[in-house]
Amino acid sequence: MEYPLVSTQWLEAHLTDPHLVLLDASMETVIGKEPLVYDEPICIPRSRRFDLENVFCDKTSTQIHALPTFEQFIQGIAQLGIEADSVIVIYDNQGIYSSPRAWWTFKVMGFNRVYVLDGGLPQWIEEDRITSSRYQAEGVDYGPTDIDTLADVLQYHPERVMDAEAVLSRIEDAETAIVDARGAPRFLGQVSEPRPGVRSGHIPRSVNLPFAQVLDGNKIKKTSELQAIYQGLAADKSARIFSCGSGITACILILASVAAGHTHPILYDGSWADWGSRTDLPIEC
Repeated sequence: MEYPLVSTQWLEAHLTDPHLVLLDASMETVIGKEPLVYDEPICIPRSRRFDLENVFCDKTSTQIHALPTFEQFIQGIAQLGIEADSVIVIYDNQGIYSSPRAWWTFKVMGFNRVYVLDGGLPQWIEEDRITSSRYQAEGVDYGPTDIDTLADVLQYHPERVMDAEAVLSRIEDAETAIVDARGAPRFLGQVSEPRPGVRSGHIPRSVNLPFAQVLDGNKIKKTSELQAIYQGLAADKSARIFSCGSGITACILILASVAAGHTHPILYDGSWADWGSRTDLPIEC
């Protein structure tokens, strides 16, 4: 995979490119960090709302933030006017929080030219770049998108996501690392989980890398720093499965992993909200 981020300078220079589609993937619920709160609606001009909590998730699933099905995804991006040859740039209002989840959703569904804005909306604002109070979708007719063409061109990648049974089968695999993005107190079972009915602890033989450790303020750390982090963490493993609370912040670690040069990360989509709620699955503290 190519380097997965673009800078604010790059985005400003390409904001009016005809094939560029800018998506705001901010979430209402922020867990694992102190959320940035805005006094009024604000976004980057020409951006469209990518709703991870209500549209681009599988509402029929028992999981909290289940990836959408391929059909749900195609229908959703068609309504946003996204074509198979679109260049997608995604940001969120926390810096780098939920945008990697949207990025990985596109990757799972077969998009190649999709990137995360390094630093997101906070970095954009900090640099005094122009903002807007309305998404482009408000009052804009994108015209027809050929859903059949999208379905034919895109290719779902099941190898980029796992369920609990697949993760369980890999626990004893010496070539697999399971990396948990939650904070250390949650990973070690020292605090209660924020979701009711979910046990405390972690997946047996998993290792802890709190997502904040791959960030430098609002931005992702430099490639050399990320390589050093992953070199010291399961460097000898050929496969890396990433988990977190509910599948959102694990994608920050996936983004950092790809930025460090790794090519085959895997998301445990249900993550601890799924694993910890099932009494038939083993845990460690």
